[in-house]
Amino acid sequence: MSAKLHHLAGGLRVVCDPVSDLETLAVSVVAGNGARSETPEQSGWAHLLEHMVFKGAGARSARQLAEAVEAEGGQINAATGYERTSFQVRALKGGMPLALEILSDLVQRPTLDAEELEREKSVVAQEIAEADDAPDDRVFEMAQAQAFVGHALGRPILGQPLTVNAAGSGALSDFRARQYAPARLVISAAGAVDEDELLALVERRFEAGSLPKSEPELHAPAKFTSGQGVEVRRLEQAHVVLLLPGVGVRDEAYFAQRLFAEALGGGMSSRLFQEAREKLGLAYAIDAYAESYEDGGALGVYAGTAAGAAKRTAEVCAAQLTALIDGVGEDELKRCKAQLKAHLFMARESPLARAEQAAGQALIFDRLFSAAEIAAAIDAVTPQDIRRYGERVMEPGRVATAVLGPKAALGAGETFRKALFG
Repeated sequence: MSAKLHHLAGGLRVVCDPVSDLETLAVSVVAGNGARSETPEQSGWAHLLEHMVFKGAGARSARQLAEAVEAEGGQINAATGYERTSFQVRALKGGMPLALEILSDLVQRPTLDAEELEREKSVVAQEIAEADDAPDDRVFEMAQAQAFVGHALGRPILGQPLTVNAAGSGALSDFRARQYAPARLVISAAGAVDEDELLALVERRFEAGSLPKSEPELHAPAKFTSGQGVEVRRLEQAHVVLLLPGVGVRDEAYFAQRLFAEALGGGMSSRLFQEAREKLGLAYAIDAYAESYEDGGALGVYAGTAAGAAKRTAEVCAAQLTALIDGVGEDELKRCKAQLKAHLFMARESPLARAEQAAGQALIFDRLFSAAEIAAAIDAVTPQDIRRYGERVMEPGRVATAVLGPKAALGAGETFRKALFG
């Protein structure tokens, strides 16, 4: 059976993706809002809200929520991104009723107790501090801040202690009404699931009167900016992130971007790995990636390298990027397509990955894409498409960089900019 998308009253959408011969299932309730929906004063509230709903919802305490799921062999989790917040339950076959009962309580009936909120603010503060202590986390936040100055995409998803501490239970409840409005909510189930059971349970558990009434605000358009972030730390290694403007998920060049990143630094056979690590020994860790949002994105390179080799590593990154724009070989592109399709098909062997992927498609496109459709779109990308994409992201001067580590490494961002644009 193929996955189906259903539209219910009030804008709520439901995806059912049965997979035969599985003994497990996954259910995700996904809100098409995240940190990007926050004002500067609310920075970190989407993540804080995700934490808070687990502190008590419906008639259950935090402990009772966890015990109810785990007693049936299930697992419960959640994640907050810039454009999405997801609540997930993995369960054994037959676990759908309990999964939807728990998830509906989390989304519709969280307690948001004031005392629990104060305690959880302390937990989130520790999480923020932990991320700040991890240089390979911190450097990505620094680069993001330079790429999207003055925009929600440039602020850390975890927020800052000052803005997190400003959240009161009443204000957080109002914030929830915008975040989890039914028009931006998808309930997605995959694995050992029955369509009739799923729809009946959703109708019962997600009551129209319990869902927030207000519609979410429109996101401010994403605009890639430029800048250099540097931070001196006494470390053994320098951490470098180099960003160029990318395309969003709706853009016709989306798969060209994914393949460009794969060829540049997606694996051990990629250009950056072979040149910077294998041939020159400049970096232990080096890779390229593509980040796509609804209406924009970024093409990025990360390198962990000795401080004295950081500038040379940046030069190699610029040279390999330029060379890739000048031409990608047929065999190289074929290999990258095989890798991208492998990621797609391997992910589809996990019910949770299937549920999350389908929810994302429903939120952005209001339709579902089969694996065959996506594979065909990947196969359709030509060397000319790769070149056009590369020329498109190479807008003079539009580059955002971040370097964290010893002083000797701090010029790597400027070295990369000059190597590309002079």
